[in-house]
Amino acid sequence: MKQTQFDLIVIGGGAAGLMAAFTAGQVAAEKSVEGQADFKVLVLEASNKVGKKILMSGGGRCNFTNLEVQPDHFLSNNPHFVKSALKQYSNWDFIAMVANHGIEYHEKDHGQLFCDHSAKDILTMLLAECEKVNVDIRTKCEVNKVDYNGRGDTNIFKVQSGQGEFSATNLIVATGGLSIPSLGGATGFAYKLAEQFGLNIHKTEASLVPMTLAGKWHDFATALSGVSIPVVAEVESKGFVESLLFTHRGLSGPAVLQLSNYWQLGESITVDLLPSVNLKEAFRLVKENTSKFTINGVLKGHLPKSLIEAMQALWWKDEPLQNFKYAELEAIATQIHSWQLTPSGTEGYRTAEVTRGGVDVSQVSSKTMQVNNIPGLFFIGEALDVTGHLGGFNFQWAWSSAYVAGKAVAETPRR
Repeated sequence: MKQTQFDLIVIGGGAAGLMAAFTAGQVAAEKSVEGQADFKVLVLEASNKVGKKILMSGGGRCNFTNLEVQPDHFLSNNPHFVKSALKQYSNWDFIAMVANHGIEYHEKDHGQLFCDHSAKDILTMLLAECEKVNVDIRTKCEVNKVDYNGRGDTNIFKVQSGQGEFSATNLIVATGGLSIPSLGGATGFAYKLAEQFGLNIHKTEASLVPMTLAGKWHDFATALSGVSIPVVAEVESKGFVESLLFTHRGLSGPAVLQLSNYWQLGESITVDLLPSVNLKEAFRLVKENTSKFTINGVLKGHLPKSLIEAMQALWWKDEPLQNFKYAELEAIATQIHSWQLTPSGTEGYRTAEVTRGGVDVSQVSSKTMQVNNIPGLFFIGEALDVTGHLGGFNFQWAWSSAYVAGKAVAETPRR
């Protein structure tokens, strides 16, 4: 008969779930002299394979962490919550594990680290670590119900699934958020379970997601679909120096994805379409020293021709600068440096990389991820109200939160 009783059940076989599972097993093995031998861990994954989000991330090469990980790279209603976990298990700890497995990687812009070959290398590493400590992984195993019986020094979680009932003294919930439902796991299970146990949920929204436009700006973006330029993109509370990509729906690219973490529906954004040039000064110098140059001619070499022509159709006539007053040129420069528009929305969870909001972290220990007043119950990763910037930070949160939870489970005396 297959095992049905475990020391730990992990619901969710993604980055955080696998990391938590083998961490618990490894720490328990290290403590075996203290009676922690034969520590049994079960991972339940609803879809047909584990680690799907790992495999598709970073264009198939997995941006697994970042060289510069600081608490201010994360959003939460409690901005201090991430500090303990990131300190206990840092980006350098994960990088060391990657190196120990012989995985070759490289740095891209802003400290982002990617596999040289394939995201499969990261998943293979996690599965190898799970195998070392005999983690039992079940796929195509959807959880239907969780019952809890906590009495005195004993607490038992009973998990009803498509493959039968399993029980454990510890339960780690690592089912992620609502992003990319096509992968099969974005059911909001973690939020429903949290509410079952009386926890608050902060409003969830699609984040690290492209923005959509309507009206003339939709037509403007559609005509430029595929064009990418470096910009400064800002909302009132935050700004980013990154690339912007025009799409047939609106705006994307790193600048817009980063901004979506901070943007609220109805809020306008401001984009400097040419941050590398002082256009007011450039226009003034050309007007004073030549008679034939046009605005298009000044912009040529700095911006794609298609973008210049699209802006000209809205903002100026294709005439020599001598025909424009200084005030008119300054106004055009301001329009290019401070393009203001109000997105109609985002592309939603379908293309969002993460879910903003989630389980209220004020009800969770920042040191262990264990729910306050419910021994043995843990929430980790994207399920929590913690959202990282683009660039490997959300994976690092998965590794760090999973590590501290797995470690805490293994170090707690068996009940």
